[in-house]
Amino acid sequence: MEDSKIIFSRPTALKPTVTHYCPGCTHGVIHRLVAEVLDELNLREKTLGVAPVGCSVFAYNYINTDFLEAPHGRAPALATGFKRLRPDMIVFTYQGDGDLASIGMGEIVHAANRGEKFTVIFVNNGIYGMTGGQMAPTTLEGQITTTSPKGRNVAEVGMPIRICELLSSLVTPAYLERVAVHTPQHIIRAKRAVRKAFTYQTQNRCFSLVEFLSTCPTNWGLTPGESVRWVEENTLKYYPLGCFKDPDKEVKTDGTV
Repeated sequence: MEDSKIIFSRPTALKPTVTHYCPGCTHGVIHRLVAEVLDELNLREKTLGVAPVGCSVFAYNYINTDFLEAPHGRAPALATGFKRLRPDMIVFTYQGDGDLASIGMGEIVHAANRGEKFTVIFVNNGIYGMTGGQMAPTTLEGQITTTSPKGRNVAEVGMPIRICELLSSLVTPAYLERVAVHTPQHIIRAKRAVRKAFTYQTQNRCFSLVEFLSTCPTNWGLTPGESVRWVEENTLKYYPLGCFKDPDKEVKTDGTV
C-alpha cells in the first residue's frame, strides 16, 4: 500500500480554534478562504487585519495574523492610517453589513473614493447577525427581523442598499466583486475574487472590496438547509453576483466583463 498523502488540511493562517458560529453560518467558510489566500500568496507574516466591534469582533480568534480592533464602523479609518504608515504591509478589514453599510457607510465610501490601498472583506447576511438580529441596511424588503417583526417596510426605511453598485459609481479605480458561499461552486469562485483582491494590494494597484452573500440561519429563523435555499431564491435576486469594477477590465452595468 502506498503511503497516504494529505491533500486537505487547515491553512497556517487559520487558527485551530473551535468555532463559536451557529450551524450553517458561512463566516467560517469566509475565514478559511482568506486564510488559504494569505498562505498561497505567502502574505501571512506581513498582514494586518482590522476587526470592528460588533459584526466581526471575533475574527481575530480565527485568522492567524496580527489584528487591530476598531470602533464599530470605523475599520476603514483605522486601516487607512495603518496602511499609510506601513505601506509595505498587507491590510484588510473584515466587516459585516450592519457595520459597513450603516454606522460605517461614510467611512467606506470615502476610503474607496480616496483609493486607499487596502482590502475589504464585506459579509452581507442581511441582518445584524452577531448583535441581536436587528434589521440592517441590507435586509431584504419584507424580511422579518427583531426590529421589523412585520417585515422590512421600504416605504418607511427605504430599499436595501447595494454596496458594490454604490461604490462602483465612484470615479476612483477599484476592484469590487460580489460573491456567494452557499454552494461549493460559489465557494470556488469566491476564492478567486479574494485572491484577486489581495493580489491587487500586493501590486499597490487600488482599493478592493469583496462582498460575500452569507447566511444567518439562527436570526433568519431557518435551518441551515433552508437558509441556503433562501440565498438562492431571495438574496441572489436582489444582490446579483459579479464583478462591478476592475482596474484591468471594462465592467458593464450588469456586472459582466
